[in-house]
Amino acid sequence: MTDLRHLITLNDITTDEMERIFQIASSIKAKFREGVREPLLPSRVMALIFEKQSLRTRVSFESGMAHLGGSSMYLGADVGFGKRESMSDFGRVLGKLVDVVVIRAKRHDMVASLAEHCTCPVINGLTDLAHPCQALADLLTILEEFGDVKGRTVAWVGDANNVSTSLIRACGKAGMKITMAVPKAYQYDDATLAMLRDECPGLDLSISEDPKEAVREASAIYTDVWVSMGQEEEEAERKATFSPFQVNAALMSAAPSDAIFLHCLPAKRGQEVTDEVIDSPNSRIIEQAANRMHAQKGAVAWILGAEV
Repeated sequence: MTDLRHLITLNDITTDEMERIFQIASSIKAKFREGVREPLLPSRVMALIFEKQSLRTRVSFESGMAHLGGSSMYLGADVGFGKRESMSDFGRVLGKLVDVVVIRAKRHDMVASLAEHCTCPVINGLTDLAHPCQALADLLTILEEFGDVKGRTVAWVGDANNVSTSLIRACGKAGMKITMAVPKAYQYDDATLAMLRDECPGLDLSISEDPKEAVREASAIYTDVWVSMGQEEEEAERKATFSPFQVNAALMSAAPSDAIFLHCLPAKRGQEVTDEVIDSPNSRIIEQAANRMHAQKGAVAWILGAEV
């Protein structure tokens, strides 16, 4: 590739580019199921910088890069990210040594700053404001389930957070409707809503405090933990506020019978979702988690210009 591209939020790609990532991911996944792991990125090197705990993000990127014929290295505290030298020096040097960087950071501005200075593509593995790779896996899962996503509805029940923000952007690009049921105090502020609508012209988004209304026409019902990393001091208050927003059998019965259940994991069983739902035949949480790897393989292959 001649043009340096990053994937910090889904605003960094167009609808056509997102669809191309899905095409690549689907092609790679189909071959993977047949036992074929095509080395599309031989000798390419991925660096991973993680300031937060991870199971799915780290393992899916490392496994995916190995399947593509490349290698990865986990950069721990010893490299001094954000501490030992300027971000400019860190990014410019790292970009000369590896082909792509995946970063999971506590603050979004740290990722944006690294991308500003890095001379190779930077992919956001999660920040406090965005989780674009999760949203790609989410839509890939819905696409596989229903064959098409345009015009379908995703219902988000719970906290308006970084995962839902990326999901909104993905739905806006894909022509999907998203309905959200969120306690009033935890809904997006006016400035964030205005930003999202400005980013996604034609966005079909509605927000209420009524979970049953939100899921009424949903093809997928999605929730996340009520207390994310760094919010532990708010746990008691959040549990009390969000308890009416639990995804349980009664809520699922208000949705179409073929609606699937999604969760980005890890889940707090018995809080935001019951065992009855998360282990039900309608649950796609394991497929969704597996699609982190396949969607990211598509994204990495695309961003590094692999011939697929």
